[in-house]
Amino acid sequence: MKRLFTILALITSILAIILSVLPISNLAIFPSIIALIFGLIAFYLSKKTGNVKKIIQFSFILTIMALGLTTYKAIFSETKVGNTEALIEKEETSKEEAIEELEEIDFEEIDLDQ
Repeated sequence: MKRLFTILALITSILAIILSVLPISNLAIFPSIIALIFGLIAFYLSKKTGNVKKIIQFSFILTIMALGLTTYKAIFSETKVGNTEALIEKEETSKEEAIEELEEIDFEEIDLDQ
């Protein structure tokens, strides 16, 4: 049981580190919390038996690093909005082109009896 929770804590802490360096770093909070819970359970179970493994402490360090990176990116990164005018113009021209194509279609030539 202790081994299971240790492995789960390590896997989720590694997942939290990976998510914290990606642009979607806000999602790293969930695996970090799960890694902390699994790590605490593994620490409690290993404390019961009397030998605490270094891998549990390593998963705690990884989790704290992931939470630190996520917090840093949430505080200091800015979201920049690009030039939306160009997108609006492109959308309008595509609408006009679609309307022109629909007007060019001759529905009388289509045989609907088939």
